[in-house]
Amino acid sequence: MNPKRIPLIAGNWKMHLGLADAAKLAREIREGVGAGDAEVALLVPFTALAVVAEILKGSPVKLGAQNLHWEPQGAFTGEISAFQLADAGCRYAIVGHSERRRLFGETSAIVAKKLAAALAAGLLPILCVGETLEERESQKTWGALTEQFRAALTGLPPVEAAKITLAYEPVWAIGTGKTASPAQAEEAHAFIRKLASQAHGEGFASALRILYGGSVKAENIDALMAQPDVDGALVGGESLKPISFLRIIHYKTLAAAGTRRP
Repeated sequence: MNPKRIPLIAGNWKMHLGLADAAKLAREIREGVGAGDAEVALLVPFTALAVVAEILKGSPVKLGAQNLHWEPQGAFTGEISAFQLADAGCRYAIVGHSERRRLFGETSAIVAKKLAAALAAGLLPILCVGETLEERESQKTWGALTEQFRAALTGLPPVEAAKITLAYEPVWAIGTGKTASPAQAEEAHAFIRKLASQAHGEGFASALRILYGGSVKAENIDALMAQPDVDGALVGGESLKPISFLRIIHYKTLAAAGTRRP
């Protein structure tokens, strides 16, 4: 990766853990992070935000949310606004995760509104883009990435776009145990960076962090992070396992020491 881009390892806990287990995991991560090789964020369920925020206070680990509504307030039963997330101590928020798009019908237009709402509230969005297995097999990967990227960033001022972190998540590799090869990940990341250059220029593109998400494990993080356009990882199931997640966080130090697995 480019040394000018600070890598980000973000753990997406999805719909897992009660309060006691969330607190225990957050403490283990906080205690094990140390100086670290990357910026670290925990993207936790709404119910655990207050508990985890208190545990992370004063640590380098950032708190994040997994979703948000596009309106700042109103009669939207069961939803939560970007302002409420920021008020709860969140620094990051995922926008447009493939599970939101696929299971909950979020269109690119909805994702764009959520992205704008997150930025307006001072959150740093992690914008997810990626293709399905059908799209990859029918040679539509680049079209899918282009549509999702442009729908989210079109009309966004460069100063706001600069606050976004991209996450490439091939849908066929999420929760399946399959992982895009390092070469496949690099190819997609390089393509996204080209889109970024077309949108806002080379300076924006070279500074844009692009994470890989899709069955990231301690066993494959070193090879993924060796790619020049991979700037970190959006980690799912392995982020619930403190030993594995800490190995991913410390990929650079432990790989240099010859420690390949937790």
